[in-house]
Amino acid sequence: MDDLEPDAGVRNPIGETAAFNLLVSILPPCLGTAMTRRLPPSLSLLLPFALAACAPTEPPPATPAPTPATAAMPVGGDRLEAYHWRLRDAVAADGSRIDALFASTERPLQLDFSEGRLGVSGGCNHIGGSYTREGDTLRIDELMQTLMACEQALMAQDAAANTRLQGELQLRLDDGDPPMLALTTAKGDRLRFEGAATADTRYGGAGETVFLEVAAQRIACNHPLIPDMQCLRVREVHYDAQGLKAGAPGEWQPLYEEIEGYTHEPGVRNVLRVKRYAIENPPADASSIAYVLDMTVESSVE
Repeated sequence: MDDLEPDAGVRNPIGETAAFNLLVSILPPCLGTAMTRRLPPSLSLLLPFALAACAPTEPPPATPAPTPATAAMPVGGDRLEAYHWRLRDAVAADGSRIDALFASTERPLQLDFSEGRLGVSGGCNHIGGSYTREGDTLRIDELMQTLMACEQALMAQDAAANTRLQGELQLRLDDGDPPMLALTTAKGDRLRFEGAATADTRYGGAGETVFLEVAAQRIACNHPLIPDMQCLRVREVHYDAQGLKAGAPGEWQPLYEEIEGYTHEPGVRNVLRVKRYAIENPPADASSIAYVLDMTVESSVE
């Protein structure tokens, strides 16, 4: 799925509230980081919110991140929400592999559960709907999806996932390292997913949501252990309930920590929604704060 070319200037959400509400109704918030995209003005503040479930792969940061505190293992239904569930194998009722669900080895089909909402990512479009769980039965309501066009294999994966992730499925959760989630459809198809802890799980809490404007260029910053260090230059910005900027932004300052899931492109300014986590008892040479990308809100070339 190719990124769209960026348009210069700040993205403005005014007049797009109705479209925003429609997109948000399709998909849940992401548990983890979102894919960074540069979008045309008409979608720049809409799609990032609706496509938050896309990010959830949480790639490692460019520089070492502080070691997260050990979180207690969630119990009961919370285990579904504590992990990103990435497809490892899928077998039809006749024993054959369901090849259509494996369009990309780099970005597997992924499920994210959050407050009764299911997000499906890894294909062409971003798919979402509501779910309930009763014991070993998972009930998924009719799913909705965005309408982007991609290569045929990714679109076929969307269709294969959509037909199997609806109605009643039998669920089995196996604790282990890593944990595994098995879903069996009414027709006997069996899907097995491997769990990868979300940022909330890894850092032992929900974290604080903040918006950071990241300048187009890094700046030189002093670090006792890293010579010639180049830091992101950031300032905090604020949004109101309608998604419009509110108040004055904070002062520009160097950010000594990298942001998990974010790859900075020189010359591109971004506003990011991130989760900020406090690290308990960090090593002497590590930061006491971790930042994890949730979504890109604005993007422009400078």
